[in-house]
Amino acid sequence: MANTSSRTLRLLTLLQTHRFWPGPELADRLEVSERTLRRDVERLRDLGYPVASTRGMEGGYQLGSGGALPPLVVDEDEAIAMVVALGAAANIAAGSLGDATLSALSKVVQVLPPRLRRRAEALRAVTVASPLGQAPEVEASVLAALAQAIRDAERVRFGYTARGGAAAGELARRHVEPTKLVTVGRRWYLVAYDLDRGDWRSFRLDRLIDPEGTRARFRPREIPGGDAAGYVRSGLREAAGGGYQVVALAQTPAALAEAAIGRWTEITPIDTTSCRVRMESLDLAWLVVALGKLDAPLVIESASPAAMEGLRAWSGRLAAALP
Repeated sequence: MANTSSRTLRLLTLLQTHRFWPGPELADRLEVSERTLRRDVERLRDLGYPVASTRGMEGGYQLGSGGALPPLVVDEDEAIAMVVALGAAANIAAGSLGDATLSALSKVVQVLPPRLRRRAEALRAVTVASPLGQAPEVEASVLAALAQAIRDAERVRFGYTARGGAAAGELARRHVEPTKLVTVGRRWYLVAYDLDRGDWRSFRLDRLIDPEGTRARFRPREIPGGDAAGYVRSGLREAAGGGYQVVALAQTPAALAEAAIGRWTEITPIDTTSCRVRMESLDLAWLVVALGKLDAPLVIESASPAAMEGLRAWSGRLAAALP
């Protein structure tokens, strides 16, 4: 049986994962008697946690909300997920919301145990966001291991299923010098120098398994073009046949355009009331949303054929939907 302190922390973790726990089920998960469970619940109440209980055949326990926010207990994967989510929100949010998000992120990292703090800070330091970065389906342990290897300039080995190899189950071992993690769309990519191929590569993390540090250090190389996100997007455009590009004249001051979409576009002032916006993406829907966020009269000066065709189709669908 776990000691009282560790068991109480385990109880708190369980209460935070379910809205309501039947008493017998909760006692069984903790491998204690219901009497011991009641004592542990009282300890949590003494510490300020508002644990509500109900009696009877369907009785159980529930962690309620109180006047003060009690400390949270999270496991390793949850801690990494919190840092990823708060970091993404801080990159997107503006104004007071962005400041509050950054404040929350710093508090989460500060109270993590030293080992988890190092992993979380490593992940923050080596991740680059690209347009519409969102938390993708990647194992937190994979993210943390690669982030630490990048921070420590340590070569890693991992299994990788290349494009076209998934159907045949072809898993190759790769040996690389990891440099940056990049989010594009709903995916994570590792930008690394491939030692076996003697060239730079980007690897989708959902195709990467079992990264292992080799304890061999390396001197970081310069990423082609000096921009990790740009390198990944360039490779994706090449694979997709060019992607979508648009140049638009917007009747709005450059400063307002910068505040709305400047993070992901190139904006050039023309005069005090207008600017030129250059944007590119693998996702046509993102271009439509970005143009809409400008909230200003627009003239499309030029666009790639695929982008022009797509914008006309979107315009037609939206016009047809109006009453």
